[in-house]
Amino acid sequence: MRCLSKFLPAACLAVALAFPALAQAQQASQPTAAAVASAKELLTLKHAGAIYANAIPGMVERTKTTLLQANLNYQKDLNEVALIVAKSLAGREKEIGDGMAKIYASHFTEQELKDLVTFYKSALGQKLITEEPKAIEASMKYMNEWAQQFADVVNGEFRAEMRKRGKEI
Repeated sequence: MRCLSKFLPAACLAVALAFPALAQAQQASQPTAAAVASAKELLTLKHAGAIYANAIPGMVERTKTTLLQANLNYQKDLNEVALIVAKSLAGREKEIGDGMAKIYASHFTEQELKDLVTFYKSALGQKLITEEPKAIEASMKYMNEWAQQFADVVNGEFRAEMRKRGKEI
């Protein structure tokens, strides 16, 4: 207990001295309004809104479906209420875009975001926006085909090693 009483004041002092530094570090990591604006522009150029465009209708539909499972007698009412709820919450998906912009602005400097906006407005940036989804889809298809073929190789290796042990599988 004596040891703790000697240590406690020193620990309190260390924490008290660290608090201003922690507050400054947290404040420094807060993105500027200009950085957030550049991030929003970047996300608009990259058509990021397509990712969450149907967030509200999708959530309303999922909730309605869940409620219907427990309340089959209320199907008509729940269908009508779903329309009301979707209408009253329309536009809230903007919150996702705002949050994404803040995240981007916390990972990139304001100047980096401006440079990215400039790039995505360029001919090459526009081509990247158009062609990258196609390249990613083709890459995923290739990886799946490769994995299927490689699985056969791995299976063959297992079987060969097991045969060496006198065990057929």
